[in-house]
Amino acid sequence: MQLINGVALLRILYTKAAAATVSTSTGIEFGTFLWYSYAGISCFLVVFAGICSGLTLALMPLGQVELEVLRRSGSPSEKKQAVAILPVVQKQHQLLVTLLLCNAVAMEALPLYLDKMFNPFVAIIMSVTFVLIFGEVIPQAICARYGLAVGANFIWLVQVMLVICYPISYPIGKLLDWALGHSEPLFRRDQLKAFVSIHGEEAGKGGELTHDETTIISGALDLTKKIAEEAMTPIESTFSLNLDSNLDWEAISRIMASGHSRIPVYHGSPRNIIGVLLVKSLLTVRPETATPVSNVSIRRIPCVPADMPLYDILNEFQKGSSHMAAVVKSKGTRTRPLFVEARNENSNMDSSLIIPLLSNRVDKTDSVAIDIYPDSTPSESEDGEVVGIITLEDVFEELLQEEIVDETDEFVNVHKRIRVMAAASLVQSPSFRRIAMQKGVVTQTQFHVDDLLLSVLEAHCFELQPYENDGAPPHDVEARPLLLEVARTLLPYTELLSS
Repeated sequence: MQLINGVALLRILYTKAAAATVSTSTGIEFGTFLWYSYAGISCFLVVFAGICSGLTLALMPLGQVELEVLRRSGSPSEKKQAVAILPVVQKQHQLLVTLLLCNAVAMEALPLYLDKMFNPFVAIIMSVTFVLIFGEVIPQAICARYGLAVGANFIWLVQVMLVICYPISYPIGKLLDWALGHSEPLFRRDQLKAFVSIHGEEAGKGGELTHDETTIISGALDLTKKIAEEAMTPIESTFSLNLDSNLDWEAISRIMASGHSRIPVYHGSPRNIIGVLLVKSLLTVRPETATPVSNVSIRRIPCVPADMPLYDILNEFQKGSSHMAAVVKSKGTRTRPLFVEARNENSNMDSSLIIPLLSNRVDKTDSVAIDIYPDSTPSESEDGEVVGIITLEDVFEELLQEEIVDETDEFVNVHKRIRVMAAASLVQSPSFRRIAMQKGVVTQTQFHVDDLLLSVLEAHCFELQPYENDGAPPHDVEARPLLLEVARTLLPYTELLSS
């Protein structure tokens, strides 16, 4: 635009210089109606050129994203202005050609009228002064500060110019679209992350976003690129139960020591996960009866590919069927979901009863419990094997980009996903050490968990005194041998800890 304005100014200077060499007998006498008409037309051309120059500066920098943001979150006046401008700026090249064309026509037509009114040298000074001040400096200074308001108030004029210049501006605009392409109206994912980080308080640029807000937003943007294999717990580090095992004191003790609320159940190999056992469902199970795992309620567990994005896994968890999924890594070209057979009392157990673990249900369902038969337990998939377990907490940790340490965790390794149970931290606490030292079962440098647990239980159990109200032994006294038996059952599963 500045190049065209410069050419127009040179055109004016050249016209005035050429007019100085010819006779001025064709000039219009001052004070006549025609002279005032030419003066009015000249003023109109200067103002019109200034409007076109200002609108070019006001409208062209406004992108569709900025206008859409103002339309949604601006003040009431900004919303109205953005709604008015948005349809016009969608065709930026056509709009640019229209404004530049009208500006050039106004500045080229100005010398034709000034030549009839003034002496050539006076006309040169006046035209350059008026065009520079009223056609460039003042309009662009105003539009640079109030571009949105000026563009909205003159949008009707822009629409009229678009219609008049359509035969010229449309083909040129299309040619520019083809040659230069369309500008990207939206931020890319990495650009949006950088944009958010710039607005954080830590960037030091006056942003209002806290560290947690920027971290969560960045984690949400990265969640699409992360897959299940990156967030899962490896199957080798997962506590699970064999379908053929019994829920005796030993199994119950292991479950309680794990600290998990959901236990994967496998058949044959730990990589053949067939369902998940809810620990709360064991409240009615009596350990002394050694109930088989296959006789308790086992719920379906979704089976997801190892390369499945975490957003898709989160959507699966939102269906409500499970907050835990088995991650399957394909051996061939594709991964098939694991299958289990569901019992239907009104059927003959035909092939139609084979139900995939991962269904496409959107609504919550109550038919998530399965019944296991010894002769119909699923075998390992030929196309893939279970390589890990992923939970809703794992997805949240990737979203927050921080580890969630609950009451069963002492520390979580971000990369290895290995959880250290809170039992270790309890064992290493000063109070436990003090009790153990009093019982004389440990030294100051090394101790065993089994000796410590027994010492603590003995210290708490045998120091209890019976109530003397009716002479009957209280329940806690009767439970002392049972507590010690549970402790002794846990001994084979403890390990040596260093102080």
